[in-house]
Amino acid sequence: MTHLLIFGLGYSSRAVVRAAPPGITRITATVRSPDRAAELSSAPVEGRAVTVLPFDGTAMSEQLAGAVATADHILVSAPPDTSGDPVLKACAPALAAHPPKAVVYLSTVGVYGDHAGGWVDETTEPRPASPRSFERLEAERGWQAYGAAHGVPVAVLRLSGIYGPGQNALVNLARGTARRIIKPGQVFNRIHVDDIAQAVLASFARGHDGIVNVTDDEPSPPQDVITYAAELMGVPAPPEIPFEESGLSPMGRSFYGECKRVSNMKLKGELFVKLLHPNFKSALRALAAGGDGRR
Repeated sequence: MTHLLIFGLGYSSRAVVRAAPPGITRITATVRSPDRAAELSSAPVEGRAVTVLPFDGTAMSEQLAGAVATADHILVSAPPDTSGDPVLKACAPALAAHPPKAVVYLSTVGVYGDHAGGWVDETTEPRPASPRSFERLEAERGWQAYGAAHGVPVAVLRLSGIYGPGQNALVNLARGTARRIIKPGQVFNRIHVDDIAQAVLASFARGHDGIVNVTDDEPSPPQDVITYAAELMGVPAPPEIPFEESGLSPMGRSFYGECKRVSNMKLKGELFVKLLHPNFKSALRALAAGGDGRR
């Protein structure tokens, strides 16, 4: 019997719930709103019974303290902010008194910053360029320090751009929101949400301690994803838009300000994850077959 506690029941962590094996017999998760917690607790989440508790990042309820005390595995999907990691801030005494068997922290490949299209791996020195990536790096270090102090393995999973059912280029095309922005030389890595779930569960199963990039096999230009999705749907691709004329928000421009190719050799060689969706083409074909992009 294993109790999984999830801080932040969002898109990626719901995929973990969906893929959780029968050996995980109890699942507790948090959301920010009490009303949302009550709503989600009233019915199965991804086919599983999940106790959903409110946690706004500032105070820990008695119920949440009890969940921390009995958790075997803790998945941290809640983002940090300028004041630090909300779980470490609010739950530090309980975590110190009742260390779990393992922690998985979901971070981002954004901590590597820009490498002008060059390859990065887990040995590459982080040099975050945006405030949100710097906050992630500080949170990583906070969880690593917690693990070292209490003898808990902490897997830091650095995720590439997340997509999957309901959140992908097919859906964006169907909604009319897809844009083919062209910046010569720009590439991104991606990761399907079901492969994130694989990596999380493998980390818990192996008690992995350390950093792992969770990313696909083929960094590629963003416009190629839109073009291929349009081919699958049998619709014209949106017109090309030069990056300089894109009118992106400051956050959007910041994504295009970083270009790197992210290695996943450690994901395969140490966690032994065999990607369900090693590239965007195979993933989009599967998503289209599942109904995404239909009008």
